[in-house]
Amino acid sequence: QVQLVESGGGLVQPGGSLGLTCAASGTIFKIYTMGWYRQAPGKQRELVAVTVSNSRTTYADSVKGRFTISRDVTKNTVDLQMNSLKPEDPAVYYCNAAASNAAAKIYAYWGQGTQVTVSS
Repeated sequence: QVQLVESGGGLVQPGGSLGLTCAASGTIFKIYTMGWYRQAPGKQRELVAVTVSNSRTTYADSVKGRFTISRDVTKNTVDLQMNSLKPEDPAVYYCNAAASNAAAKIYAYWGQGTQVTVSS
């Protein structure tokens, strides 16, 4: 079983910065991808960023140039650095990982989420 724990959420003013961290723990054979999703009240969960490696990343158009995802493969962590935060960015941010166990079965795992609030 793989567990994902997010941290770093909180309150920030518009234009400010906030960093999120996700740490994977448990019985892990290999983590293929790690990423971040977010869900605001009344909206569907959407992809924010995903990475296989730091050189292979995908960002939502709404966060390109402002958010940066980085993964530490050796530590099984993924960070999301959020700069120039906008009033439309507040949401619960969820960490996601695709990982395989010793039986080579790949599963999708989700963290419980961390709240990001942007004051206006």
